[in-house]
Amino acid sequence: MLDTKYMSDFLEEILAIKSTGGDCYEALERCEKEFKSFGLETEYTKKGALIGYFPGEDDEKQRMISAHIDTLGAMVKEIKENGRLKISLIGGYSFNSIEGENLVVRTADGKEYEGSYLPVKASIHVFSDVVKEHLRDEESMEIRLDEDVKTKDDVLALGIRVGDFVFFETRTRILENGYIKARYLDDKACVAAAFGAIKYMKENNLKPAHTIQFYISNYEEIGHGVSQFSDNLVEHLSLDIGTVGPGHTSDEKKVTVLAKDSRTPYDFRFRNRLASMAEKEGIDYVVDVHFRYGSDASLSAVSGQEPNFACIGPGVDATHHYERTHMDGIVNCAKLVVAYVCEK
Repeated sequence: MLDTKYMSDFLEEILAIKSTGGDCYEALERCEKEFKSFGLETEYTKKGALIGYFPGEDDEKQRMISAHIDTLGAMVKEIKENGRLKISLIGGYSFNSIEGENLVVRTADGKEYEGSYLPVKASIHVFSDVVKEHLRDEESMEIRLDEDVKTKDDVLALGIRVGDFVFFETRTRILENGYIKARYLDDKACVAAAFGAIKYMKENNLKPAHTIQFYISNYEEIGHGVSQFSDNLVEHLSLDIGTVGPGHTSDEKKVTVLAKDSRTPYDFRFRNRLASMAEKEGIDYVVDVHFRYGSDASLSAVSGQEPNFACIGPGVDATHHYERTHMDGIVNCAKLVVAYVCEK
C-alpha cells in the first residue's frame, strides 16, 4: 500500500516552503534531501533544476518523470511614493484571485516583511460603490506592508528594492475527509505523488524496468522548466495537474491522463499505454483535453526536444486560484507512476 500519511505530510511540508518561480532554492534542497534519504544519486542542472536517478534494469533507454516545484508569485515592480508597492506577476495569475491575500516580501539579503495585496481603492467607507466596480489589474492594486512606512524612503530603509520576490500565503488545509485545499497544489501535489511512488518502490524492493530520471523543475510556470536531456532518454512523463471544471472530465479523486493541451496533442500510443496500465491495475482515471494549459512535457516537445511525451496528474479544482484536490487523486497518480516505472 502507498503511504498516504507520508505523501500528505510531505505535501504539507513543501507547501510551507516558499518557491515562487525564480527563487526555488530552499524547496529544491528539501527535495534533494528526500532523494538522498531513499539512496538516489542527485544532480543539479546548469539552470538549477534537480534530478534524482533511480537505477533500472535497462540503463540504455532511460525515462524521465518530471514535476515542478516552482509556483506562481510576484516580484516588486515599483516602490510608490506613499510606501505601497506595485508588483509584476510571475506565472498565470488573475489579479482578482489574490485580492486580500497575505504575503511576504523577501529582500535580496533574505529579510522578510509581511503585507497584504489590496486594491488601491479598497474601503467601501472611503470610496463608496466605486470599490465594487474597481478594475483589478497591475495599476489598480498594491501591496500594503505591515510596517511603519508612509513614503518611498521608508520602504527603502527596510532594504526592500525593485526585483525582490513576493510569496503569497498558501492557506493550506488538509481535512480528515481527504480533501486538501491550498495555493500551489499545482504542482506540489504531483511532487508529493512522485516521492510517494519512490518510497513505495524502495520499501517493496521494486527495481524500475528502465533507469528513471526524476526531474524536479524550477521554471515550469514561466514556460521553460525542463531543458536538460541526455542522449539515452527515450520518454518524458510529466506529472502535472488535471484541470477540474465545466467541459472537463478531470476529477479531484482521479488521475487525469492528458490527451491534448493548448500546445499539442500528447503522443497517442504513449497515453494509451498509460490508460491501459490504469485499467489493468484498477486505478481510477480519466482522459481529458485541457484548454489553457501546458506541461513540462508538452513545452519541451514543442521546443524541439526528441523524447516521446505524455502527462498525468491528480484532478485539481479552481486551478491558479485557491486550489483543491483529494488525497485519492494523489494516490491514484502515484499508483500510475509506479505502474509506469515497472512497465517492461
